[in-house]
Amino acid sequence: MARGKRRGRPVNGILVLDKPATISSNFALQQIKRLFNAAKAGHTGSLDPLATGVLPLCFGEATKFSQYLLDADKVYTSTFVLGAQSSTEDADGVITPVADASAISQNKVLETLRSFEGEQKQIPPMYSALKHQGRRLYELAREGQEVERKARTIFIHSLELIAFRSYGSDRPELEIDIKVRVSKGTYIRSIAADLGRKLGVGGYVSKLRRVQAGPFVEADMVPVALLQELKQDEHYAEMDALLMPMDCALSHIPSVRLDQSSGFYLRRGQAVMVPDVPSRGIVKLMLMPESEDLESDEFVGIGEITEEGLVAPRRLVVV
Repeated sequence: MARGKRRGRPVNGILVLDKPATISSNFALQQIKRLFNAAKAGHTGSLDPLATGVLPLCFGEATKFSQYLLDADKVYTSTFVLGAQSSTEDADGVITPVADASAISQNKVLETLRSFEGEQKQIPPMYSALKHQGRRLYELAREGQEVERKARTIFIHSLELIAFRSYGSDRPELEIDIKVRVSKGTYIRSIAADLGRKLGVGGYVSKLRRVQAGPFVEADMVPVALLQELKQDEHYAEMDALLMPMDCALSHIPSVRLDQSSGFYLRRGQAVMVPDVPSRGIVKLMLMPESEDLESDEFVGIGEITEEGLVAPRRLVVV
């Protein structure tokens, strides 16, 4: 049976969306895909519905390289509430008071926070998109089930205490604002809950914002409202101009420049000899322009250095 023609425009590139609160990452993806009328799109790792901030969306050929953003470190700012716990480890769950946290000092909180830095074992929360026997954990959690989850190795590169708010006898909870840089797969909600457990008072996330994902930062973000405004008048050219080049996701990977002849054979699946390449590993493939009148190289995909020192194609852009 012949495949049906893919609907939508052939859009290629990366949009760094400022994800609004209360919606899932997948809902945001589908909404933006419709606004662009794009044939193909995917996101690069889920943000909680409560969370806002940097959500890179890959369109068209850029989806081939989304794994490199999935694997990238992330930076968040967050507010933790200490003195209570949540069924979902954030403000969307059922909140239950645990113990009076008003007497805990800032130094004690800071000392305990620092114990999380470095390599850690973290148990993912039940309210997460991870799967157990084919079903999402949050689906099981909503049915009242709790299943055993394997602890995963994560790395917390830095954890900074930005603000400390204690309300004394007026309120049994205290709040802290943090900024944290973490490896992929780290749940900030679980850090809040684990911090509360270590302090003996419970803890959960009340606010969460991602401020960086790999190379992308808040300054790169595009709000949904701007896209909706441009879509009303079908200003697709202006919308497409908001996309970042797909190789932006690969800024940490060394580049190899190909001349036109090498590019010709590599695009046909052949490994090629290129001078001055790394001795091993993955490389970003950049094709030199045909003439000096053209200003920049063309990104053509990802390659890998073979044992013989050749550059072999791995994932190529097809446009």
